[in-house]
Amino acid sequence: MHILLPPSEGKAHPARGAALDLASLAFPELTAAREAALDALVTLCAGDEDAAVTALGLSAGQRDEVRRNALLRTAPTTTAAKLYTGVLYDALGLATLPPAAKRRANGQILIFSGLFGVSRLGDRLPAYRCGMDVKVSPLGAMSGHWRRALPDALADLGGPVLDLRSSSYAAAWRPAKDQIKNVATVRVLHERIVDGTPKRSVVSHFNKATKGRLVRDLLLAGAAPRSVPALVSVLRDLKYTVEEPTPGALDVVVREL
Repeated sequence: MHILLPPSEGKAHPARGAALDLASLAFPELTAAREAALDALVTLCAGDEDAAVTALGLSAGQRDEVRRNALLRTAPTTTAAKLYTGVLYDALGLATLPPAAKRRANGQILIFSGLFGVSRLGDRLPAYRCGMDVKVSPLGAMSGHWRRALPDALADLGGPVLDLRSSSYAAAWRPAKDQIKNVATVRVLHERIVDGTPKRSVVSHFNKATKGRLVRDLLLAGAAPRSVPALVSVLRDLKYTVEEPTPGALDVVVREL
């Protein structure tokens, strides 16, 4: 099983550590694409600061993100497992997993990002700011850049695949025709009763937290499903309410946030 996650805007900022070594990262066939993305981002952020703030979708008070990006080649790194600190990763709690579950996480989790394409938890990365929808010259949108580079790298991705990415990161890689049957995408819905009628909605913050808890529960359970139907059965055994409105599209329904 593989578990696809988005990154998080919230990141740790390591004070020391080795500089970025693109050749050491998982999926070395992506090194050239990563080099191009890194070069474009560093060039943007080392130039016109106002233009970089606009391109990255930052506020005036986030200029430090631009300055940090300009120094990415020499910035200290930490593992991806420690780098990402947003809501999903807080709920996942990688640092508090027992050893066996950590080993499963290292083998199963893939993190998609605008700068590195896809990473494993052990990859050493610097703190950066670059969403998948960011446009940088000469690459254009990062999602398009990675849409060209990722298919070959992930052609042999084994299933089942639990896809928990947000829409902008899902746009960077979509399974090939022969992979689709092995991929399950997840939407988290909050169900509440309004005037006696069940109402469902997507709530961003708790969507992320639920996904983090779901991954943690799978890792703790040592789940090893061999198909999407088996994955659905595992989630139901773990007491998740799972519906499948269309094949491969899973709705996880939560009633308490």
